[in-house]
Order: sequence, then structure tokens, then C-alpha cells
Amino acid sequence: MYVEAPAGRCGTPVEACGPRSRGLWPSPRARAQGAGGGAWDKGWAEGRGLRTWAGPRGGRGSEAGLRRLSPARSGHWGSGCWRTTTAAAARTGMRVTRTMVPRPAPGWPSRLFWWRAVRTPGAYRQPSSRNGASRVPPGVSPRGLAGAGAPVRRGSSSPSSRGPEVVLTCERYPVQRLPFSVVSEEDLASFERIVPGRVVTDPEELEASNVDWLRGMRGCSKVLLKPRTTEEVSHILRYCHGRNLAVNPQGGNTGLVGGSVPVFDEVILSTALMNQVISFHGVSGTLVCQAGCVLEELSRYVEERGFIVPLDLGAKGSCHIGGNLATNAGGLRLLRYGSLRGTVLGLEVVLADGTILNCLTSLRKDNTGYDLKQLFIGSEGTLGVITAVSILCPPKPRAVNVAFLGCPGFAEVLQTFSTCKGMLGEILSAFEFMDAECMRLVRHHLLLACPVQESPFYVLVETSGSRAEHDAEKLSSFLEQALGSGLVTDGTLATDQRRVKMLWALRERITEALSRDGYVYKYDVSLPVDRLYDLVTDLRARLGPRAKHVVGYGHLGDGNLHLNVTAEAFSAPLLGDLEPYVYEWTAGQRGSVSAEHGVGFKKRSALGYSKPPEALRLMQQLKTLLDPKGILNPYKTLPAQA
Repeated sequence: MYVEAPAGRCGTPVEACGPRSRGLWPSPRARAQGAGGGAWDKGWAEGRGLRTWAGPRGGRGSEAGLRRLSPARSGHWGSGCWRTTTAAAARTGMRVTRTMVPRPAPGWPSRLFWWRAVRTPGAYRQPSSRNGASRVPPGVSPRGLAGAGAPVRRGSSSPSSRGPEVVLTCERYPVQRLPFSVVSEEDLASFERIVPGRVVTDPEELEASNVDWLRGMRGCSKVLLKPRTTEEVSHILRYCHGRNLAVNPQGGNTGLVGGSVPVFDEVILSTALMNQVISFHGVSGTLVCQAGCVLEELSRYVEERGFIVPLDLGAKGSCHIGGNLATNAGGLRLLRYGSLRGTVLGLEVVLADGTILNCLTSLRKDNTGYDLKQLFIGSEGTLGVITAVSILCPPKPRAVNVAFLGCPGFAEVLQTFSTCKGMLGEILSAFEFMDAECMRLVRHHLLLACPVQESPFYVLVETSGSRAEHDAEKLSSFLEQALGSGLVTDGTLATDQRRVKMLWALRERITEALSRDGYVYKYDVSLPVDRLYDLVTDLRARLGPRAKHVVGYGHLGDGNLHLNVTAEAFSAPLLGDLEPYVYEWTAGQRGSVSAEHGVGFKKRSALGYSKPPEALRLMQQLKTLLDPKGILNPYKTLPAQA
């Protein structure tokens, strides 16, 4: 294998390498002087903003230029090739491709691994962005990179800027309005007294909150309320309970199953202004905050203090922590830190009648009676409105590495995961997979180039640890094993933050690419890992040309498949081909019809595929106990017949 040593290791900036993947690209001055590959000029490089360092074997650098590593003997690799170990590769981040395994140069340990440099010109170009308001607060840097373009966050915009007007949910789906009261002028006046100046009735402002992010559901609410405190939420719910007004709690409105938008004319209760951090304990890592805090803002807050939020989502620039808890969001870090049910220490919740349930403890151990907070995690706002949360934040890793690899088949993806778990152990923090169709859509709609050779499947492996040398050694051993055994055919490594974010963007922005491909039928299921991709294969054969694309990606480490089918427009016959087939197939494997997105409106009739009748009856009894009038987020989560 050969090496492209990135800036900071071999003395040559990556950007200067160009097409000479088997040597260093000389500067114009060096070429004018007849210098060969590897000769370059420091002033020329630094004048273009490129970092330069003396190579580890190149001796001391000088003002005029820095020495290069000695090329391998031509009898082994040919002149102009550069030697490094996989540990160095993992420390610096480089593109790797499995080519051949040459015999080592004299004097070098036989365990050294070799990498070939391949640079993709124009990779990660600025993507075209959707018009409309992003919910990223001012000053927040999205997860995208310079040169890659800022990812478009899940948000809302006017129909004129995002295509045709969305059909009303009550017209698209067979649902009937329950006998709730209708908001009157007297009600609006009462709301104005509770939250003065924060009662929204303008139709244009309401449009964004009436339409879900996928633009597949649309309510017709006439009023949006923006409380700032738990007491204001309590007053609102007490009033609505007395008037029998249905209420739709809403956070960042990034949900994918229609749980965050009204179905009819429910009062929208937004937590957008409940965005204050209440406290943070620097020893225990306990964060207490209001429910409307944006996940990315919280992440920045705790990272500045040496910790991280144990939840990471592609929608983190828009989603609220309260909504994350209400849907029991899984995300990208579940493999390492577990689910929110384990990391949430306490909640503050307002019940349907306005009662404030303060269980906002910061204790890790509290074995006194029922664990009431678990009732509200994953309840999607049907049992109460979460207003504050206490969550345990783990220490921020000092070393993060990301490998993006190509695999020849799904069997190799599974074997790569097994090898990962065995060889990386405690530092493995994420293992994501995506099929080739996902990559084509990301490339086509977002103009993000694939950094590796085209493969049937791709995996993203992230390690997080406390010592870079230790992690690099373990990662290098894993990559050597994976490449040598043929599980992986191509790959790229990243350790610096810019490149890490660049690789994560390929995975995180799949949802965005799908939304630009047409109408999307989304399924989020849990399945036995060995059967995870079979559903995608079966569905492609079942639908044939009736579907535009059928793609599969997700969190392999959690057994979570994101199955997506795109079409030019919504089609009732196509929906009939998908449902209940997908749910029946999943139930046949003893899987779950919702792994992390929740049930919402779209999946409520499918709940019986994952829960027995006894469980459904108990759920309805809990709903009746806590919300006897059924005003909280009606038409969601529980089956209609319940």
C-alpha cells in the first residue's frame, strides 16, 4: 500500500499533492528548477494557506523548505512513494485504499501497513441550499464544513419556496375530528393574559408550525402559544383542560412520523422560548435545562466545560431536548452511551389539567417507588408536556477518529461490525451503514462527493477515547485486519475536526437528500442484525418501477434500519403496497415498527404489530388516568380504536 501523508506529518500539504498520488507535488518554483516529485517550496505553500511541517524522518526543516521522507526503494514500491504506519494514518487522517501488500523495506517492522494516496478533486463542494428559515440560532455553526457547505437543518418554510402546498392531513388520511371545542376570541384574549405578546395568530407565521418537516402532513391550527416558564405552561393547560381545547405540544418540529404537528385545529404549544440552562455540575456532569434548548446549543455549552451530551442527531441544529425525550430519540451515540432512558436523571412535566409534576432530581440512584419519568420518555406529549430535564453528560473524548469504508456486500458489513466490536472494544462509539443508493442520492442532490471508490455498501466507524496513541494503535490493527481479509475494499480516515465532520455529513444528510428526491415513505424499524437489509431487498423486488428509489441505511450497532422509499408524489396505491407489508414483515422477525422515530400519527395503527393487546389496553388506561379528556396531542401514538 502507499501513503498520502496529510498536512502536519510528511512535510507536504495534502492540497499540493494533486494527481501525483505516488509522490509529492512540487511547487511552481521547484518545477522551474527541475525538482522531482517531493520537492516543494515552503513560501509557495504557506502563501496559499497550506500547513507545512517537517517530516518525522526528514530531519530538521528550514526557512527555504522542509525535507521529505526518504522514498522507498524502487525495487519495492517505486520512487516517490512514502512510508508510514497505520498508527500514523489514524493519527493524521488519510484516504486509504487496499491495493497490494508489498514486502517491507529492510529495517522496517513487518507489521507496518501501507496506504495509497488518492485525492478526490472537488470533493465536498458547496451544496445548493433550500430556501426557508433554518432553525439554527444565530452564531451556531452547523455540522457541515467550510468547502462542504452548511447542512440544511430540518426546518420549515413557506409552500411557495418549497414546492406545492401540502394537503391537509384530514383530507389525505381517514381521520375524524374528536368533539373538542373551537378556539374563540375569548380564548385568544385569555391566552394573551397568560403569555402577553406571545400569542401567534398570523396565518403566514402559523404555516411553519402546521406543516411537518417532511411536508407530508398539515394541520389547520389558528393559534400558536409561546410560554417561557413552566408556570405559564401550567396556566395554559389548566385553561385548555377547562375549555376542552385540544393541545399540540411542539419542539423543533423535526419529527418524521407526524407527531409534532396538529391534525386539525389543535392549539400549538411551542417550547421554543423555554431555552435556558438552569444548572450544570462540573464534577458529576449533570445538566439541568429547559425543554426548549436546542440540542446543538446544549452540546456546545457542555463541550466548553469538558463534557458532551449523550445524544447526537442529524437534526441537532433544530431539535429540542424536550422533543428528543418525548420521542425517546436514539441517534448516533446510542451504541456508546445507551438510550435516553438510562441517561435522563429527572424530568419536570405539566399534566393535562395543569398539575406540575416536579421529578427534576439530579441523583443517579433513587430507588423510592415507581420511576415516573419513564412514563413520559417516549410518550410523545400524550401524557404530559415536558418542561425541564436533568441529564447525565459523559466526559468529552480527547481523541476522535472516523473511518469511512467501502464493503463489497452486506455479509462483509456484518463481519466488519463483529471485527470492530472485538478489536476496538471500549473506544467504539458509532457504527453506521448505508447502501450505494444512499450515496448516489447524496451526491446527486447535495453535491457531496464520495471519498472512496464506489461500493455496494459503506460503513462509518467512529472511535472516541482519552489517549490518541492508544486509539490509533487499536484502529490501525482493525483496519489492517479488515483490509487484509477483504471485508473492506477501500476507505478513508479522519482525525481532525474538519475531516471528521466532512465524513459524518455523508451519513447525517441522507434524510435531506431523500427529501429532495420526491415524496418519501419513511420506515424506522428494529430487526435482528443478520436480517437487517433483507427487508430492503425484498421491497425492491416487490415494488419494482413503481418506486423511484428504495434505500436502506441506519445504526447497525443498534439493529436499527431506516428504510426509505421515494416517489414523484404521494400515491395511495403505493402506500397500499408498503403497508401493512413492511409492518407484517417486521413483526415476522419479532422486530419493532418504530426503533427511534416514535409512533406519532403515521404509525399509530401499526402499534399492534409490536405490542400485544394487553399492553395496548394498559397504555390506554394510563392515558385515561393522566389525560381523561384526551386533550394532549390527540390522534397520536395510540391506535384510533383505543
